[in-house]
Order: sequence, then C-alpha cells, then structure tokens
Amino acid sequence: MLPLAGATTFRGHVADLTARRFRPAELVVTAGRITALTELPPDALPPDAPYFIPGFVDAHVHVESSLLTPAEFARLAVAHGTVGTVSDPHEIANVLGVAGVQFMLTDAARVPDFAFAFGAPSCVPATVFETAGATISVADIEMLFQDARIGYLAEMMNWPGVLFGDSEVAAKIALAQRYGRPVDGHAPGLRGEQARAYAAAGMSTDHECFTLPEALDKLEAGMKILIREGSAARNFDALIDLLADPRWAERVMFCSDDKHPDTLAVNHIDDLVRRALARGLDLWTVLGAASRNPVAHYGLPVGLLCAGDRADFLVLRAAPDQHLRVAQTWLHGRLVAEDGVSRLQPAPATQPAPNYFVAESRVPADFRLAAPTGAATARVRVIVAEDGQLVTGEELLTLPVAPDGSIQPDPARDLLKIAVVNRYAPRAPVAVALVRGIGLTQGAVASSVAHDSHNIVVVGATDAAICRAVNLVIAAGGGLAATDDAPAGSATDHVLPLPVAGLMSAADGYEVAAAYTRLDAFSKTTLGSPLRAPFMTVSFLALLVIPALKLSDKGLFDGARFAFVDVVS
Repeated sequence: MLPLAGATTFRGHVADLTARRFRPAELVVTAGRITALTELPPDALPPDAPYFIPGFVDAHVHVESSLLTPAEFARLAVAHGTVGTVSDPHEIANVLGVAGVQFMLTDAARVPDFAFAFGAPSCVPATVFETAGATISVADIEMLFQDARIGYLAEMMNWPGVLFGDSEVAAKIALAQRYGRPVDGHAPGLRGEQARAYAAAGMSTDHECFTLPEALDKLEAGMKILIREGSAARNFDALIDLLADPRWAERVMFCSDDKHPDTLAVNHIDDLVRRALARGLDLWTVLGAASRNPVAHYGLPVGLLCAGDRADFLVLRAAPDQHLRVAQTWLHGRLVAEDGVSRLQPAPATQPAPNYFVAESRVPADFRLAAPTGAATARVRVIVAEDGQLVTGEELLTLPVAPDGSIQPDPARDLLKIAVVNRYAPRAPVAVALVRGIGLTQGAVASSVAHDSHNIVVVGATDAAICRAVNLVIAAGGGLAATDDAPAGSATDHVLPLPVAGLMSAADGYEVAAAYTRLDAFSKTTLGSPLRAPFMTVSFLALLVIPALKLSDKGLFDGARFAFVDVVS
C-alpha cells in the first residue's frame, strides 16, 4: 500500500447525500480520516473545481467468480471507483469449507483499506443433490460470526427450507439474528404470499429478482432489492425503474454477483451509475444505491464524506452525469487509482494455493448418452439456456437414435451435449444431458467453476471434444478450457489454469483478464457461441437452486420441483 498522506487539504464541490446537494467545501484529511469539512462561500471555487462523491460498493459479489484472489480483485476494482464489496465466499467454501473462507480473509488483508465484508456461507453444500467438497455446519457459522470480519449470513438459497421450517435453516437464521448480522436472501421468482413469508423469516435482501413485479412483491414484503448486472445475469434493464419511485430510494442497491476478469478490467459499479443517470434518474437516489444504502445496511466501515468519516471518496473532474469518469479513488486517505489506472501494486497470492481436485482423466465413452434399447427415436428433456439470465427453460424433443444406440448432439440445431464430472472423486460416474442456447458450432468448453459445488461442467459438439476439454481442466488441477473439433495432435486448445481451489488464479489480475479475453474470444469466433459470456453462462448450468432445469454430477434436476428428472424417456 501507499503511505498515508499527512494533513491534506482538498477543495471542491462535495456531495452531501443527506441534503441532496453539492456544497462548495474544504476537506482536511489527516491520518486517513476527514478531520475537517468546512463549507465555503459559493464564489470561493474556480470554474474547474473538482467534484467529490462517496466511493462505490458492490452490494453482493462472489470474488471467486472474477477468477482473482481478493487482493487482485481490489486492485482492479479501485480503478473504477469501488471502495468496498459485500462478498459471499460460498464458492470456495463449497470446495474447502471454513478453510476456504479463512483463505479469503487472509488474502483480503493484504489490501487492508479496501472494505471487504465477507459473509458466513449459509448453504454449503447448496443442495444434497450434488457432490461438494465440504460442509459448513451451524457450529461452523457460529465460529465464523465470532470474527468481526464476517458481517452477515450469506444468501439463504434454500428458500423451501425457510418456508417449510427446516430446523437447520432456522438455526442458521437464528444465529445471525443473535449475533446481530443481516441475512441475505436468494429466492428467484418467489412472489406473493411466499415472498411475504420468506421476508418474515428474516431475509433482508434479494439479488435474484428478474422481473419488476417480483421485485415489487419483495419490496412490499419489507426486503431490500439488489439490482444485479454481472457477466452472465443481467437484470438492470428489468429492475432499474425501481429507482424512479421515491418509496424505494433507500431500499435498492447495485451489485454484480458474478463478474469475470475481462469486464472487471473495464468497469464495475460505475457503469451502473452511468447507465442509471443516462435514463434521467435522480442523481442522489443513484448515488445512494451505489454507496450509502449498502454501507448502512451492512454497517460497512466506508466513509460517506462526512466529518469524522474515513477518507474514502472519488474525485471527478466534472459534475456526475451519464458520462461520469472517476479521476481518482481515495481509500482511507490514500490515492489508490488515478484516471482508470490502479496504483495498487500487483499482489499475486503469497499463501500456498489450496485445492481439492482428485478427478482422473476420462475417455470419450464416458460421455455417451444412451437411448432405450432398440429404440429408433427417443424423447429427450433438454435444458434451454438464455443469454443474460441464470434461469433456464425446458424442452421435450423427439430425437433420432444413432446406430450405436446413443443420442448425439446436433450443433446445426444448437443442440449440444452437457456433462458434469465429479472433481472430488477419481472415477465417479459422469452425468450427461443435452442443452440448447449455448450455440457452439464445434468443439467444447469446460470449467471447474461450476456453481455451486464446482465440479467440472462441459458443453460440446462431440464426445471427443468434450473429453479433451475435460482432460485439459483435470491436467491443470482446475481451470477453464476450450478446444476445437480437430483430431488429437492438431487440435487448438486454450487453457486458463485456476490453481486456487480450482476457482482462482494466483497471477496478476490484468494478465488473468487478458488470458480470459483470449479464451472468451476463441469460444465465440472459432467455436461459434453468440453469448456475451459463454463460460459464465455454462458455469451456471449446474446451479440447481435456480429453475428450471440444471445438471449436477448426480443427474438432471428440476429446480422448480426440487427433484431429479429423467433425461431420456
């Protein structure tokens, strides 16, 4: 970190979120705090005086999804004016349990002034219908709550357990209430009486709303709504009109949830602020959603430009509007970014890379999808992916059976094979199904980032390419991989190793972003996917708690019925 500045004086237009105005003022920063804030006469500032606004907060994010360790995430994020995050470490917790959470806390401490508020993961494993690497118990959560750095109970994805009084779920919520920690919700599509019951059980937020009526139901039930715009799930356009209603001004926040490194290198919450202002929304309401509201809800140690606060703020060269650009980011009195360039030094992980990855290499026959014996056609249940959404659809198709008795993908019809390989056992059975909406015309993409248990998920056009992509991930001990349909020995392969729990790289964040950009481009230009974020979309096809159809290592799962269903009938 850069050394703390001594007494430093700033003059400019200072945002007052309470009075909802800019006031000409002089700020004095000493030892990282605003020690004086003096209003000046209106004519005391030159025409080009800067503007000061609070720093931005991502109100819900899984840092692991950036493929970066916390310290490197912070290094990239400050360049866009982000000064804090509400970070749910349940990705690494599903792999390594409490030890994974401890890794995140230790790594985050290398950037001590960035406000990482980590949660205690509430659903590890996310369901009993998949194989995870660890379990976090009620006792584990109580132990985590004794650490002041654990600020909340992370998203309670088991909403059926909440509604139907599951004893373990109730115990976790009661613990959070006893320790004075807010409880994050996660209930996509929940409406009406069920939404009211979910909120009454103690759920304070939801970041999974994908329609305006759903968000309004939850707001009216007393919850706060996070408008999410990540690399895969994009709900900004559906929900942003919430900020036009003064009733909800203090109960809406911005978040990314999951953001890959290529987009984090370009923008973060600042982009949502610009887009909201471009719609003509009130500046002070937008700044509240981007800063004050999450700071207040989670009790974050982030300054809001008041006397006595930590000196966390952004400097703009012009009044904020749809073209807002952050000229400087200050954290605890330190200049940490200027003109889009982070001043934090690269922070490759210094801890040994923890992992849990024992899967052994596979052969193409492991990915065969068998039809009923002797059948000429088969009725097949197909996952339907949608760009920009985590929810999926379902199709029932009658498909021809190949001469060898198998059901084959048909890239010409955007009908691909999807498989999930258990990474926590050497040779467990492989779950295989079909998916539409990924759009590959050849080859395969595979990832050990596969929410939430993080087994290996793969989508491809042929069994050979699928097997090759999976083996590339296994050889790396976790990572992202893509390959084309060329024969072995002449195939073009791209691999991004993720040695930290099979989820994160230990390398420089900008280098990881560049490597991911090349991998992403290959999946689009060579393999043909039209999706904005193919790897992120594929990674969520194993997320059972989001309806409708998903695939775990144990089989095809109907998230609406919360039960396994047959692929082939």
